[in-house]
Amino acid sequence: MKSNNPVFARSEEFNRASTNAYGNQTYSGGGAAYPGYGNTTSDPSTWGTGTPGQVDQGRMTIDSVVQKTAISVAVIFATAIVTWWWIGDMGTSNAFGQTVVDSDAMARASMGAMLGAGGAFLLSLVNSFKRVISPALVLAFAALEGVALGAVSKLFEVQFDGVVMSAVIGTFGALAGTLAAYKFLDIKVGDKFRRGVVAGMFGMVGLGLLSLVLSFFGIDTGLYGFGGLGFVFAVAGLVLGIFMLILDFDYVEQGVAAGLPDRESWRAAFGLTVSLVWIYTNLLRILAILRGD
Repeated sequence: MKSNNPVFARSEEFNRASTNAYGNQTYSGGGAAYPGYGNTTSDPSTWGTGTPGQVDQGRMTIDSVVQKTAISVAVIFATAIVTWWWIGDMGTSNAFGQTVVDSDAMARASMGAMLGAGGAFLLSLVNSFKRVISPALVLAFAALEGVALGAVSKLFEVQFDGVVMSAVIGTFGALAGTLAAYKFLDIKVGDKFRRGVVAGMFGMVGLGLLSLVLSFFGIDTGLYGFGGLGFVFAVAGLVLGIFMLILDFDYVEQGVAAGLPDRESWRAAFGLTVSLVWIYTNLLRILAILRGD
């Protein structure tokens, strides 16, 4: 089960799991098939639930992935709320009764966005290429990502009232819709699809970094602006985020079937968290552009 996704490619468990002559999934640590995870024709509704009397062998399950993803998302929400509160009210009234932007609050928001995004990006690279996943680093990534999202969301909310809540609802709606489509439409993920999504992800990250560097020289590419090009780029990012979720669901399904150790649930949770953040940021931009028009 060779993975092209950078998040999972460094996991020896994901890449060494294979199928033996009897159709049972095997795990690299011993090569034996584990009950409850080797039947590839089992009903998806039974994943992670086990059977009565079955001994828990500390393997990755759907429940463990959901729990650890929920923890990661909760950390993002917690640090985002704290950052939102720390920035404070960005609007203040001058001597003429006009509402102006508080420069101190703006400085705090900018600092939070830059430090949080920079730290989260570095930790995302570490988590993506780390052979043995570290729960502490996954949670640290979530905490820094929450700081960045809290600051960015505050900036968007000041300009477009109510856009943040709409983006949050839309993100979880996209998660539910994609999961339903994956399950009920029986979506199958092929190697070409995997390579295309990963290439698109690296491509968008590369364009983002290039746009950031050019901005230091006063060059505006428009990719992250509020014009037509920015809208197209955000829509493309949203679609790519949906595809990333499909890859995440496929890897979780394959991991549970292969009987991976429970710690790999953190790797799956990290991948899902990255996809949700990706969807949220692009959806936030799309809604802001539409509100601006």
